[in-house]
Amino acid sequence: MADRKHGKKREKTVDPAAVKRHPALFRTIRRREKPKLRRSDITVTDEAAVKRAVKAASLGNAMEWFDFGIYSYLAVTIGHVFFPSGNSTVELLSSFATFAVAFLVRPLGGLFFGPMGDRLGRKKVLALTMIMMAIGTFAIGLIPSYASIGFWAPALLIFFRLVQGFSTGGEYGGAATFIAEYAPDKRRGYFGSFLEFGTLAGYIGAAGLVTALTAVLGPDGVRAWGWRVPFLVAGPLGLIGLYLRLRLDETPAFQRLESDTARVSEAADSVEVTTKDDLVKIFRQYWRLLILCVALVGAYNITDYMLLSYMPTYLSDELGYSETHGLLILLGVMAFLMLIINQVGRLNDRFGRKPLLMAGMLGFFFLSLPAFLLIKQGGIPAITAGVLMLGLSLVCLLGTMSAALPALFPTEVRYGSLAVGYNLSASLFGGTTPLVITGLISLTGDNLMPAYYSMAAALVGVAAVWRMKETARRPLDGSPPSVATSAEAAALVESQSPEPRF
Repeated sequence: MADRKHGKKREKTVDPAAVKRHPALFRTIRRREKPKLRRSDITVTDEAAVKRAVKAASLGNAMEWFDFGIYSYLAVTIGHVFFPSGNSTVELLSSFATFAVAFLVRPLGGLFFGPMGDRLGRKKVLALTMIMMAIGTFAIGLIPSYASIGFWAPALLIFFRLVQGFSTGGEYGGAATFIAEYAPDKRRGYFGSFLEFGTLAGYIGAAGLVTALTAVLGPDGVRAWGWRVPFLVAGPLGLIGLYLRLRLDETPAFQRLESDTARVSEAADSVEVTTKDDLVKIFRQYWRLLILCVALVGAYNITDYMLLSYMPTYLSDELGYSETHGLLILLGVMAFLMLIINQVGRLNDRFGRKPLLMAGMLGFFFLSLPAFLLIKQGGIPAITAGVLMLGLSLVCLLGTMSAALPALFPTEVRYGSLAVGYNLSASLFGGTTPLVITGLISLTGDNLMPAYYSMAAALVGVAAVWRMKETARRPLDGSPPSVATSAEAAALVESQSPEPRF
């Protein structure tokens, strides 16, 4: 990286007359600074392996958001079961505060798992996070109610939420890194969009299961014991995800980095690199990129959680609709977004990450207020139209972010930097969104607060997208080019050869 900076400075300060007098010398300097690619430098991806990697990473992400989704959709019930006070607002705030608690430890999980993923490998850490998430969620389904064990019920709930949050600290950064490093450069957006396809699948699975339970058991049945079923389902799902992840090979980019590091370390076996050293390197050398990552993820997470997690509670608690109606509307919108999210991935491969991200941020800025005015108007058509307006803005972010974020950082610190930046932002802005919005509405009495909050987040997002570099169809920083076929690799090498002069 330092060599690249010195090279750019030299290009700016070099004397043009000197270049004319010594063209051969300056050609040699340029070749040394930017050597030509050899065929062995280029990674030719195995499409079957890429699809296996995408499936395993996406399933883990789906499980993560299934776990968080069921908690969001059962927030009112969980508040009543674990925090009985007789005041519905206090119960709801207590439930959302416990929801936010999991996000407070996510940065700690990122600090722990991220550098571990850069040193031990992406695959091992992703398997570990999957086990922890499954255990934490399954255990919540077994906790007795406040009426049975008193204070220990909310204490155990908070403990297992902390387990969930800590494991999630290593999940998204690792999964996004895993897919980005497996995918060919020209299709990274398309394959990356499957990670957020998993997000929507997790939310739909959670919303669908909660809706079905409510319809079959009724609100009293769900409150009595039915709420436990979605949490208990996480156990078998976790085992399936773990099996898929353990069958994978390490990413080509990490394998190459590992082999290069092994050769270098032969000359420095006595030097011990610790997690602390890795974190110091991330914060010292890449702090600007970390700030950019935090801003992007903050804007993205606020809008994401506002729509996919908080909206059913908003419709039932603030506007008086039944929980089932709110979930059914959101289910339909999310199903539609699932149908188009991979097309958004293809679009950002073709036109670039920045145009799609900017479209999503501007969509939230300009459409949030009209959308919530429609939702407040009431009636299924108006609510559906309002939620769909927000959903179309969100899908531009969902289908692009998982390809854009890993490309911010070089391979040697990618997992750690993304885990730290993503989870710090998610902790500060994402998980607190339902709590902050509920508090603002309670404080001001204005139930348009979700619109104002998402508009403010979108403004930050616009500034962050403006500052980021375009990375579509380019190799990841610190990794060689990655292509889909041997013919594409040969064409890439040939393109560097000088054209013959006659």
